Amino acid sequence: MSENIEAAKISIIIPTLNEAANIKEAIATTQARINIEFIVVDGGSSDDSVEIAQSLGVKVISSSAGRAVQMNAGAVAASGEILLFLHADTRLPAGFDEMICTALQQPGIVAGAFNLRIDASLLSLRWVELGVKWRSHFCQMPYGDQAIFLTKALFQQIGGFAELPIMEDFELMRRLKAMGRIAIISTPVVTSARRWLQKGVFKTTLLNQIVIIAYLLGVSPERIRCWYRREKFKRI
Repeated sequence: MSENIEAAKISIIIPTLNEAANIKEAIATTQARINIEFIVVDGGSSDDSVEIAQSLGVKVISSSAGRAVQMNAGAVAASGEILLFLHADTRLPAGFDEMICTALQQPGIVAGAFNLRIDASLLSLRWVELGVKWRSHFCQMPYGDQAIFLTKALFQQIGGFAELPIMEDFELMRRLKAMGRIAIISTPVVTSARRWLQKGVFKTTLLNQIVIIAYLLGVSPERIRCWYRREKFKRI
């Protein structure tokens, strides 16, 4: 970790695939902060995601599709000492940069993420948020929609994201937990409720737990992705 972490530059890496409806707000709401670099890594969008990002004056690169592949590509292109991986439908809180630098200066902290708030008023989503808070604080397992951050040096040391079709954030956290503590910032990021609303809150939550159990039991990430997206599994 850099000794001068307070003045460290933060590279915000946003993987996109047809996120035209979200990318402008993801960038614009935090673009006024100083010492921040935005890198949008597009995985082949067929909408206006790339054009919108370019119009905002941020760095845009292309890679093959896949969140892990895209985030790794963004990390290679990043010039900041700190990497922040942000989903296009997640919004950072005001002062996120100071919070991150403060967190990474704490003894024993190797990485961090934020608490989660979901932007819909359903009571069932408040229970989801509580579950996420419990998992993050007590199990030290935040997921990608909580805006994971760590130093670029450590990211390189552990080899970046495993380029899996699913569960890349889970696998990264497992490796980081073996090295130290994960800071969970109490101020939440705000993420879109779209995936819970599309499949239903109970069904989405249950499916997420099944996916984790399957992964821990050794089911291939390719098969898990097919279950999650209801695609036909193809043997190679």
